[in-house]
Amino acid sequence: MDTLPPRRPSSLLLASLVFLVAGAGIVIIATPSSTPSGAPPSAEAAPPASRAVPPPAKAPSAAKVPLAKERAAPSGRAAATASPLYRVGAMPKVRCRAGQIQPGSAASYRFFMTGVNRCLNLAWKAQFKKARLPFSPPKLRFVTSQVSSPCGRWPTGAGGYYCSVNRTIYIGVTRKILKDAYGPNHAQFMAHEYAHHVQQLAGILPYYGQSSWHAKPSARLALSRRLELQADCLASAFLREAAGSLSVTRQHWDAMVQWISANGDKTWPRNDHGKGRNQAYWMERGFASGSPASCNTGLASARSVS
Repeated sequence: MDTLPPRRPSSLLLASLVFLVAGAGIVIIATPSSTPSGAPPSAEAAPPASRAVPPPAKAPSAAKVPLAKERAAPSGRAAATASPLYRVGAMPKVRCRAGQIQPGSAASYRFFMTGVNRCLNLAWKAQFKKARLPFSPPKLRFVTSQVSSPCGRWPTGAGGYYCSVNRTIYIGVTRKILKDAYGPNHAQFMAHEYAHHVQQLAGILPYYGQSSWHAKPSARLALSRRLELQADCLASAFLREAAGSLSVTRQHWDAMVQWISANGDKTWPRNDHGKGRNQAYWMERGFASGSPASCNTGLASARSVS
């Protein structure tokens, strides 16, 4: 059994959902913070193998096989409970050439996060292709001040957020964030926000947003939990397949999950993310399988998303 790092994580990446759907779209708020540092290096994940198929010796009149046509993403409850993304298998292995974050260096932070975002684009594009769903990458914007977006003003205390109107991930570059040079923490942060873009494209985020319009406060929080816990799971599924090149070791992953289980629900004044043990549960599901199939919170029991 691996030994846990000597320094207990003081805090961990979390993200808070706020349904701001009144004419502006949906805002997903995230506040990155620190995790264990000093992770020992691990072997790089090998890129997915490819196989070249030679053409037939003589095929002068061979008919072309049409490519499978894309289909529209499901709408309504089916988007959350029966998404084609649940049936495409494990995430592809990717090698993220993101470099290392240097403490206090905004340039290295931007380079790292851009590299992780590039890997997320490749991985999720492949998944959407297998699901025959249309895909487009999100925009990524680094800011040093709390800029407004089509979704409204920058949420108070947020380190970054995803806006569904212009499909943009906003990442704050502040002194507080730059103090933490531990790459896996920031990779999980990026993967979580990217997961909200995946939910948007798949129709999951619009379904939850529409469902919250006339829902009572308790029901709105329950919808938020299903959305956020799924984003934790999807982010973790990606992180498993990119773990080698992002230095996500088993002992540090275990430390992250243990801390979340004990403290994950203490950060938020309202239960919009789920109890710490449930956050840890969905993170573990995603990381263990590496597949979106493990992340169907739409059909999960109320207890597992409480």
